[in-house]
Amino acid sequence: MYTDSRGNSPFHPYWLLRRADQAAVAVLVLVGLAATVGWWTRQGGWQGRLIEVERAEPQTARFQVDLNRADWPELVQLPRIGPTLARRIVESRQTDGPFVDHEDIKRVRGIGPKTLERVRPYLLPMPGGGELAGN
Repeated sequence: MYTDSRGNSPFHPYWLLRRADQAAVAVLVLVGLAATVGWWTRQGGWQGRLIEVERAEPQTARFQVDLNRADWPELVQLPRIGPTLARRIVESRQTDGPFVDHEDIKRVRGIGPKTLERVRPYLLPMPGGGELAGN
């Protein structure tokens, strides 16, 4: 323990914790450690039930887009449709009117038969067009 300049009366430095505070910190650390070990055990512990992201199977999400309502960020999600082409689709819809059927999207510069076939499964059927989704 520390003593003052005369060497006879002990004092407590202000930057150290008191014994009761040290005990409280120790208890909190032990509770945290026990919780971490408990969580690790529930996740599989040494058996390794934790999922390794590199080995996890990729998951796919199915979605469909309405050509006459989708904004360009939604259209960018379609295969082989980048931001420039997506903006052209929206611009064509605004200047030339709504698309009547899926074939009508070929009026957009940069979209041909191959691109249409790639995106067709992701397009919602047109009203009255008689097309089924995914065809």
